[in-house]
Amino acid sequence: MHQAIEWVGRHVLDCGVVERSFRLVRAASTVPGVLWLPPAPVSPPRLVLLGHGGSGHKRSERIVSLAHWFASHASLAALAIDGPYHGDRISSPLTAAEYQPRITAEGIDVVLDRMADDWRVTVNALGDLGIVDADNLGYLGLSIGTRFGLPLAATMDGQLRCVVLGKFGLRQGVSLHKGLDAPERIVRDARRVTAPALFHIQWHDELFPRDGQLALFDILGSRNRQWVGFAGRHAETEPAAIVLWRDFMSRHMDRGT
Repeated sequence: MHQAIEWVGRHVLDCGVVERSFRLVRAASTVPGVLWLPPAPVSPPRLVLLGHGGSGHKRSERIVSLAHWFASHASLAALAIDGPYHGDRISSPLTAAEYQPRITAEGIDVVLDRMADDWRVTVNALGDLGIVDADNLGYLGLSIGTRFGLPLAATMDGQLRCVVLGKFGLRQGVSLHKGLDAPERIVRDARRVTAPALFHIQWHDELFPRDGQLALFDILGSRNRQWVGFAGRHAETEPAAIVLWRDFMSRHMDRGT
């Protein structure tokens, strides 16, 4: 497992956060990722997994901002990997109209399972190296980050201390490819998520109708769950919402809890 990680870059930020780029070489594919480590950790830090949005990637502005905050303010490591047909997994960026049919052609279940496995293998590889505490994880991902995060959380729930999800639901708008519509799979995975959960609902979301978001929140298996709602369309995110995500995650990931 150690040999699977190929480190391709290391950068120390002014705040002392260490940013390390890597590739995880697998038999069927290569997983591109970035790991952010807090300054001078005294023991392997707990790890926050950051799932990017649609048409984004592991170095999207919000992902990097969250990673820097968790590492510098909460002493947590942060990890991001590119999703299917995103980032360095492709030669040039694809629009939603381009990557959604590719996912559908493979089969939504196939793609969801493979992404969850990529996350698991990457986390285990970093844990085996003693770089992070792979037994205490958090997951934060909205929109497509929730689409891919639910199958992961369903299989790693014993390692997860909390999840931040949202901007996603049991129903999808007409602008999304019909082949992505998988309500039965979403329900099955959501019921297996028992970690404390914060669910973000975008009140005027045109991609995922509000009633479907509320229905998804309602079937999450976690007994400790709460939702927050913000006015606006799918792509809008209030700064106050990001503060809530960070505070929820850092509180539940604290070593004293």
